[in-house]
Amino acid sequence: MKIFIARLAGVAVFDPAGDRVGRVRDVVVSISGTAPPRVHGLVVEVQAHRRVFLPITRVRGFEAGAVVFSGQINVRRFEQRASESLAIGEMLDLEVEVGGERMTVLDLAMEETGRAEWSITKVAVVRGGPPRGLRRRRRGPTRIVDWSEVRGLGAVQRDQGAANLLVAFETMRAADLAGALHDLPDKRRIEVASALDDVRLADVLEELPERDRIGIMSRLKPARAADVLEEMDPDDAADLLQELPPEDADALMALMEPDEAASVRRLLVYPEDTAGGMMTSEPVVLPPTATVAEALAHIRQREITPTVAAQVYVARPPIETPTGRYLGLAHFQRLLREPPSALLGAVMDTSIDPIKPGYTLRQVTLYLATYNLMAVPVVDEAGRLVGAVTVDDVLDHMLPDDWREQYREPGGEHD
Repeated sequence: MKIFIARLAGVAVFDPAGDRVGRVRDVVVSISGTAPPRVHGLVVEVQAHRRVFLPITRVRGFEAGAVVFSGQINVRRFEQRASESLAIGEMLDLEVEVGGERMTVLDLAMEETGRAEWSITKVAVVRGGPPRGLRRRRRGPTRIVDWSEVRGLGAVQRDQGAANLLVAFETMRAADLAGALHDLPDKRRIEVASALDDVRLADVLEELPERDRIGIMSRLKPARAADVLEEMDPDDAADLLQELPPEDADALMALMEPDEAASVRRLLVYPEDTAGGMMTSEPVVLPPTATVAEALAHIRQREITPTVAAQVYVARPPIETPTGRYLGLAHFQRLLREPPSALLGAVMDTSIDPIKPGYTLRQVTLYLATYNLMAVPVVDEAGRLVGAVTVDDVLDHMLPDDWREQYREPGGEHD
């Protein structure tokens, strides 16, 4: 039975009791000479984004949409050894030679070659070099060839491309893809990040540790980096710019669209650990003459996060921050209970006092906890709405700077 490795990405992994413990993220192999590479095991992502090693000897079956193993799984974090390769992360998109022709690796197939022994025996290739970015047009039919026919799979290539790897990653949530990028070698991480579209890369950068974010941004062309910043939430873009050298941050701000840059620049004037420094400057804002139906249509938009969509803020025109005079807010649960034709001015809550941009992190935290709020409006001295602080904004600032790396728990090597 042949198992095509790219199709294993994201497949659920179940223990002997039938409980799901995680998902497959990669396959660990060793390349030695011309012999088919031996499969050592699977990289499995378990709870808390920890990646652990599951030896192939413990895998009892590859079923439809599932991998089943026996025994116990070692919970120490997977650390790749120098003699090992990651089939998905490092070998897809490699440019190889088959029968004197230039080919690109689309997938690898492994087969059981002995009792609890698996090897890479087949390679799926397509004529030509790797496509760039997200382009998936194939310049000829896919060929399945024996491993022995392929030359160059063990080589490190300067510009490998990432289109076929992204196919394996495309169903991941941004936080999971960030974890996958974090665990890739530096060269491969940059190749994959560069191949993502601006929106996807913006979402992933918001989930990466500071060191990875800076590394990726420093390798992008300035115009591309500015485009990505424009796709980020203004508060996240402001945080990233504060991590860069001032001269680099100023250069990127100059390349951004004026409206987008203005939103970020307004946030940069506030200290990072205040309401002004934490807030998003793009909450959902509508005038009092808008209807409940219009409000629900706005918060239903896919790109709006749940915490931002929890409340609609009501203000006098203009309704882009900084708005006209702030009037109140409408909770989404209240909107669900009201007739679609009702006006926001008649259903808004005026009992929640907004906070000032200078509120400290502690003050904002206590305010949210006291009133059981998902978000709180922020107004300036003139009573204009300038943004909103959400629960996830507060959590990001309460946790240590390296919490994303701690969350993935560095540890020892695999057995």
